[in-house]
Amino acid sequence: MQILSRAPRALGSAQLLPPPTTAALVARHRHAALQHAHLPALPARGQCRMMSTAVAAASAMPSSTGSGNGSSGPSLWARFSTLAATLTNFFPVFVLGAALLALAQPAAFDWFDKTAITPVLALTMLGMGLTLTFDDFKRVLATPGRIFAGFALQYTIMPAMAYFVSRLAGLPLAYTIGLCIVGSCPGGTASNVVTYLAKADVTLSVAMTTASTLGAVVATPLLTQLLLGTLVPVDAKALLMSTLEVVLAPVLVGAALNSAFPAQVATLAPLCALSAVVLIALICGSVMAQHAAAVMQAGPQLLAAVFALHAGGFFFGYAFSKVLGIPEKAARTNSIEVGMQNSALGALLASLHFAAHPLAAVPCAISACTHSVMGSLLAAFWRSQPDEDEDTAASGLTEESQHLGRHGGVAFGGAGSSGSAGFGP
Repeated sequence: MQILSRAPRALGSAQLLPPPTTAALVARHRHAALQHAHLPALPARGQCRMMSTAVAAASAMPSSTGSGNGSSGPSLWARFSTLAATLTNFFPVFVLGAALLALAQPAAFDWFDKTAITPVLALTMLGMGLTLTFDDFKRVLATPGRIFAGFALQYTIMPAMAYFVSRLAGLPLAYTIGLCIVGSCPGGTASNVVTYLAKADVTLSVAMTTASTLGAVVATPLLTQLLLGTLVPVDAKALLMSTLEVVLAPVLVGAALNSAFPAQVATLAPLCALSAVVLIALICGSVMAQHAAAVMQAGPQLLAAVFALHAGGFFFGYAFSKVLGIPEKAARTNSIEVGMQNSALGALLASLHFAAHPLAAVPCAISACTHSVMGSLLAAFWRSQPDEDEDTAASGLTEESQHLGRHGGVAFGGAGSSGSAGFGP
């Protein structure tokens, strides 16, 4: 009977484990700290699957033998992946180098036919699509207000900046026309690559590029009428087909491949960003080479005006996003989308509708290189800065560690317990 009477008290006392030793607590805290220190960025929802498959693919790669004693080192593919990631961070160097080469030796880009720009851009966007899943699109479409906010910022900040900068700089008429056309154009495809490099929201970037490009059918003619007094028509059918060919179709195909073959896509992931960087640099060099003589004659006045236009777009795109209460990652995406324009479309419109002012296309050519260099530098800075999601996760991890340290064990349930074991929900 004494044994039976003690049973309830024994069961009740099993709710808390005895406090762990000091060594166990230190080991637990070190484990949590190491996990957090080796986590460079939190993936967006839908990218966790790709990260896990990347780890699986990397572990499945054969490792090369470091020496004859059987010690293993990183595989050849792992070394190449590290090299590709390092080279990707030199995006501004690639773009600036291509532009300088185009100015010094325009003939160096003669082999790259300008008709190849469209398929090259499509290939670039295919690489971006390989980093996404359909869950990413569901997440972005669930918050259409962010897409609308980016659209509104795109077609208010940049036209206003183009108008005031051209007036304050006292640009000649031809350069004023070109700058205002750039400010009235939709977001450029290179913005999606820069968004990826900045670890911002690539899916939101693609959605905003698509929305602003389709909206350009109405917005660009109205804005050029307002800024220049001339209605610049935009071929709606051609613009729609271009959007489908260059943006939507490649991205959707890439996302489908990522969903169907996640392990294989994760293995090739290091090539996506590097190939995008090289192709964007090649396009910028080609555009610059076509207008090399005119750019050399433009002088610092036009260069400063183009720089101010895009700097204002990056700054106000981010600032107004924060004022509107948009989360950090989406605010960075808005900044990049607003600051980077479809300069190639601007050059085409300037050439078609302002033939009497052939220099009107020069600001567009300078813009193509300028916003890519500025955007990639901004991306390099943001890659090293944690966003709010990372800060929140770090705070949660610290609180959990402190909770373990205070309570010394895990509750199994019972009086005063929520009924959950281990970490909270």
